[in-house]
Amino acid sequence: MGWFLIRAAMVAIGLWLASQIVPGVHILTPGSLIAAALLLGIVNAIVRPVLVILTLPITLVTLGLFLLVINGLMIELVSHLLSGFVVDGFGSAILASIIVSITSWVMSGWFGPPHGRMDVITVRHSGRWD
Repeated sequence: MGWFLIRAAMVAIGLWLASQIVPGVHILTPGSLIAAALLLGIVNAIVRPVLVILTLPITLVTLGLFLLVINGLMIELVSHLLSGFVVDGFGSAILASIIVSITSWVMSGWFGPPHGRMDVITVRHSGRWD
């Protein structure tokens, strides 16, 4: 649960940054920013995997670029479910998803758990190779 809240905080910062950069993204109150980040985390955990599996052939044909469309759809869905978070169009949703993704990626590198840690294993033998 703690990591989910940290990720939600990262997404909230990304959504705030997107609302400052992308002209079609509007966050009306700080409470709606927090609610949008939490709801986006829930939608990404439940709806997004189903869409990724259903659209796997087109994702493979487009070499993964269709995932941008799916991420934009998730932001559009959150904007339809939450009244304090407004996205004017699908292009704005895709741009916002790119900003949120980059922000989350950078912040996960700084604050996330250590991934890719390398352990060195040394194997010693007794001197006989029977």
